[in-house]
Amino acid sequence: MKDKIFYNETRNLLETHNFTHTLQNVEEPQLFRTMFDYESIPKTLFNFTHVPMLCPKEIWITDTTFRDGQQAQQPFTVEQIVDLYKLISKLGGPKGLVRQSEFFIYSEKDKEAVNRCLDLGLEFPEVTSWIRANEKDFRLVKEMGLKETGILVSCSDYHIFKKMNLTRKQAIDKYLGIVKDALSIGVRPRCHFEDITRADYYGFVVPFATALKELMDESGIPIKIRCCDTLGYGVSYPGAAMPRSVPGIIYGLNHYAEIPSSLLEWHGHNDFYKVVTNAATAWLYGCSGVNCSLLGIGERTGNCPLEAMAIEYASIRGTTDGMDLSVITEIGEYFENELGYKIPPRTPFVGRAFNLTKAGIHADGMLKDEEIYNIFNTQKILNRPPLVAIDSHSGLAGIAFWINAYFNLPDSKKIDKRDPIVVALKEEIDKEYLEGRNTVISDEEILNVIARIDKPRYRKLMQHK
Repeated sequence: MKDKIFYNETRNLLETHNFTHTLQNVEEPQLFRTMFDYESIPKTLFNFTHVPMLCPKEIWITDTTFRDGQQAQQPFTVEQIVDLYKLISKLGGPKGLVRQSEFFIYSEKDKEAVNRCLDLGLEFPEVTSWIRANEKDFRLVKEMGLKETGILVSCSDYHIFKKMNLTRKQAIDKYLGIVKDALSIGVRPRCHFEDITRADYYGFVVPFATALKELMDESGIPIKIRCCDTLGYGVSYPGAAMPRSVPGIIYGLNHYAEIPSSLLEWHGHNDFYKVVTNAATAWLYGCSGVNCSLLGIGERTGNCPLEAMAIEYASIRGTTDGMDLSVITEIGEYFENELGYKIPPRTPFVGRAFNLTKAGIHADGMLKDEEIYNIFNTQKILNRPPLVAIDSHSGLAGIAFWINAYFNLPDSKKIDKRDPIVVALKEEIDKEYLEGRNTVISDEEILNVIARIDKPRYRKLMQHK
């Protein structure tokens, strides 16, 4: 087989590979039973094959809150969709680091929501759709003025053989026909490679991606590939065997199928607690886009939380690039106050307790310097000051920290744990727990006690609040 030689502009070197992956039209499905026997926890296997880390020049986030996200909960109203869409745009900033958001377009409510968001005239996130793969839906996309749509193209034998009752050849022919229909009316297809972490990677995924690349070159219309880790089987470990290796999946599509990073997108689920790490790994190994939903909402264990990847972006790049991370707090408040969504209190960045401490010894450290126990300046970045919960373990330091934080006292007015109001409060709190209380004391209860102990001091503190 003749080697393929090409110049790698990223590495400024000539590269060669002699791998041409063709469709393997097997008679029996490849179900990877050594990994997925179904009667035990899926096994993570290693073949110690390593691929290079190559983060793209540009990386970004895409949103599926209004498609995959709301499939798993009470549907949003049109007003709620518009409000959240504006918040997503505000979070993403002027550079559009939240690049796109996908919508259903089936019902009249869906269409109204799309049109209302389009009427806002916001550059980012671009409104895209997700449709059933038929000509009628393609024309609907075009009529609504949308330039891109998602198309489901399941790629594991679990789906091809067991769900669709097709052979691989029949599946790939069907998919290519659908993509050609989209191209014929000028719609950019985004192919959702469902269940890619259980698919025969070199026997189906790469040959299919290569065929899509050929169509793209012929038509001049970009074709995106969304790598869907449908059941959260992906792993980020170096040397992990295919098809579960996130680095291997991204590298192979980029290197063998020659799909550019800007047309690759990762979509993960959190069934095994790996969703954020897998998304970041996809970025690091050559995928420009990671697909997320607000607060990670979605079926089963949910999608990758959009707010998590906004923080991850800043961590990897060392800059927010114009993102307004304080909007993360606004989004969390909107979900709780407007949607009635109960955010688990320990949820990072948005949960009520994410930067709250109960341990007295920790509160003592926070009182001396909040940096000792707070992950970063949550007041500055997220508009969320660190908090302390008051219970039997809080101690004088915890009470003092609570007063300083709750009343937002400036440094010149902050009190320490020897202040008389702190000592008096602790005596009242200790009495509560000696009498058998076993729950955290609420903010309102503490305020009532302060007002009862020292009414003039209470009034002065409230002036700062």
